[in-house]
Amino acid sequence: MTTTILLILPDFALILLGLLLARGFGYDRGFWNGAEKLVYYLMFPGLLFISINSAQFTLSGEAKALGAAVAAFLCAVALGFAARVARPPADVYASCVQTAFRYNSYVGLALAQSLLGASGVALLALILAVCVPLANVFAVYALARHRKTGLARELATNPLIVATVAGLATNLLGWKMPALAAGFLAKLGTASVPLALMCIGAGLTLSGIHAHRGLIAYFSTVKLAVFPALALAFAKLIGLGPLQTQLVVLFAALPTASTSYVLAARLGGNAAPVAATVTAQTLASMATMPLWILLAAR
Repeated sequence: MTTTILLILPDFALILLGLLLARGFGYDRGFWNGAEKLVYYLMFPGLLFISINSAQFTLSGEAKALGAAVAAFLCAVALGFAARVARPPADVYASCVQTAFRYNSYVGLALAQSLLGASGVALLALILAVCVPLANVFAVYALARHRKTGLARELATNPLIVATVAGLATNLLGWKMPALAAGFLAKLGTASVPLALMCIGAGLTLSGIHAHRGLIAYFSTVKLAVFPALALAFAKLIGLGPLQTQLVVLFAALPTASTSYVLAARLGGNAAPVAATVTAQTLASMATMPLWILLAAR
């Protein structure tokens, strides 16, 4: 338990550092917007590509891990949409339902690298490659404002998906990057992790959480408790190995994506409770994630 916490603590400390810099040292929103774009469009894709391109996959193991992750993800989606029966405010429900199943890829990749190294990053990237488009489709569907052509274009040009697919294709074809290029991407990817975590911290806010605390509590419980419990159950059921079990549970235990707020705002939803939910889950996950990772390692 202590070892796990010590491995995770530096990553969460970087989130808190971002919060401190944004609130107390004059790093304004424009600075963080530029940093987020740099990470999202350049640095993280480099990390994904080089991790997958150089990974050694065993098809049966990866397929089982992917199946367990997707099964748990779809259960979380169903539980999120089940909140409709309580008849919450339509705009709040449509905007916040995504927080029951979307996940912060930045935190996941950072922790995968800290806990399990390059093999962990590669396996998590494969899970993300399948679940990122699924999560976006469900989230946009809930907001009921999407156009099919726009959604397809957004998914096809998503830099994380493009980098993952490219890395997997080159891996399967047996093409490896030249040493100089691989070293460049490795350094770029390493630098992306602390910057991405600080960007998450800079965007934290709890404004408006009390107005919809019941719905926010429900979605957060699904995301931080039920989703990882299902992932662990599926992993044990199909007999995954220790590393793969930890990766699947890590994926499920991640707090919701900070981009949930951006999507809700862009598609005309009620973005304020989404921002509060993102903050609440990120802070709560500092306690819940070490527990789930410990359970997965047993």
